[in-house]
Amino acid sequence: MKLIILDRDGVINQDSKAYIKSPDEWIPIPGSLQAIAYLNQSGFRVVIATNQSGLARGLFDIDTLNAIHRKMQQELSKIGGHIDGIFFCPHGPEAQCLCRKPQPGMLIQASQRFLCEASTILCIGDSLRDIEAAERFGARSALVLTGNGVATREAIQHKKNIAVYNDLAAAVQGLLNG
Repeated sequence: MKLIILDRDGVINQDSKAYIKSPDEWIPIPGSLQAIAYLNQSGFRVVIATNQSGLARGLFDIDTLNAIHRKMQQELSKIGGHIDGIFFCPHGPEAQCLCRKPQPGMLIQASQRFLCEASTILCIGDSLRDIEAAERFGARSALVLTGNGVATREAIQHKKNIAVYNDLAAAVQGLLNG
């Protein structure tokens, strides 16, 4: 089984420093949903691993988070795509939990659920914490320049084993055609 783990905000949908707090604020990045559908059609399982500290901060509740994810799944289903699993950390940065990226807890959970070895998994993110979580887990990683990606590129420029793409659509093209 081939498994791809995606960050959500800044990779699939537009990010916001004020957090994505409602389904109306969840706006897909052009081409991202089509890229996920293409991965599905190419035999990949696609999961999301996302820090959602807005829950701990009281900015939204679990029902709202579920509604945001329902909207994402509905938009994907319109074009023949789907997400196989969604893993999220509800804690704030001060919690020191093992699930909040850059810790690899969510990646470990995904690999266990889908019975995949870390070395066979590709993690795609836009933030340094996404790249660090993948490294700690032992997975390969790729950076997209959407969301926080441009700033993150500077922080990882010394790392030669991380592919950098303009967006998720370009990353998927690179993966499937490279």
